[in-house]
Amino acid sequence: MDARALIVFAIVGIIAGFLASFLVGGGGLIRYLITGVIGAFVGGFLLNALGINLGISNPLASQIATATIGAVVVVIAARIIA
Repeated sequence: MDARALIVFAIVGIIAGFLASFLVGGGGLIRYLITGVIGAFVGGFLLNALGINLGISNPLASQIATATIGAVVVVIAARIIA
């Protein structure tokens, strides 16, 4: 991965974390980033395992939506465990 890809990955993570916190609560830039990055992996795994295609033609928007779905799942799972 080059520096540009890491920056885009971090931006997608921050946006997804922000959207997830908007939906289920929470806050803070570092929390957005961590939640979004973990959510990107979880969302990608879940959607792929379930065979769900979001049907979004824009790759960046699709990544943000997938990461947001995963981040919401991560936040809800963390709240259940805690």
